[in-house]
Amino acid sequence: MSGTAPGGPRRTEPECDGGTKAIRLGPRSVAALALVSAIGVVAFGWPLFAPGDSGITTHAADAPWLFAALLPLLLAVVVATIADTGLDAKAVAMLGVLAAAGAALRPLGAGTAGIEPMFFLMVLSGRVLGPGFGFVLGAVSMFASALLTGGVGPWMPFQMLAMGWVTMGAGLLPGAARLRGRAESLLLAGYGAVASVAYGTVMNLQGWTLMQGMASGISYVPGDPLGENLARFVAYCLATSLGWDLPRALVTTALTLTLGGPVLRALRRATRRAAFEAPVAFEDGQPSGPGALSAPGP
Repeated sequence: MSGTAPGGPRRTEPECDGGTKAIRLGPRSVAALALVSAIGVVAFGWPLFAPGDSGITTHAADAPWLFAALLPLLLAVVVATIADTGLDAKAVAMLGVLAAAGAALRPLGAGTAGIEPMFFLMVLSGRVLGPGFGFVLGAVSMFASALLTGGVGPWMPFQMLAMGWVTMGAGLLPGAARLRGRAESLLLAGYGAVASVAYGTVMNLQGWTLMQGMASGISYVPGDPLGENLARFVAYCLATSLGWDLPRALVTTALTLTLGGPVLRALRRATRRAAFEAPVAFEDGQPSGPGALSAPGP
């Protein structure tokens, strides 16, 4: 579709979903995402490398510091993405609407047996919005959900990071500009299943450190060799969270295959109407000076 003001620039927008691309990553966005992801990896994994006599061997103490660092980093990702792509307030508004929708979806399953429809929306939104805004969307949605359900605790900043990675990964999948239809739904369903299990596995790193000495076969032992602790961690995942991770993966896959097409089209239509990165072209023979934007006289 296109709109043409008399004597002015013509804004051209894609005619179909096939022309709607995910919001691209620029150098500032890449740097901001790399920084926040590096901090997240360290935040999750440092107990595996902490010496036994360090005195700080759980995530309960570092959660407030991680949360304090995470908020300005999320803002930095948004600012970097806007600076790289020239997005405006409409993009931020869409981000807020999707975050509110994700936060509202999460309590529907109440965490029962891993039934969390929120993952379905996060994967599809990350696909359309791209990795930069996708990361922010996942993190903000989890933060809003925690406030909505009263689930605020030392686990919250870790949930924000993990969900941010899930949504960012969807934005990094190939074929964002051309792959459509059943093939895209299958790609996103497969990714959603893997990401649902990966989310639970990564989040286990936060709770596992609290089980020191409770069960020798699966508990975290500060200062033990990395290989031995990783073996206990795998046993911990199999014994505790797999019963939630697999149903979450099944629900995400089923929703993506049944509702993914219409939701993707709706998201892309909203993105197109918001005119993200819509090119501006001048008609042949029309003036391009200051008078080009003025309406013709009577």
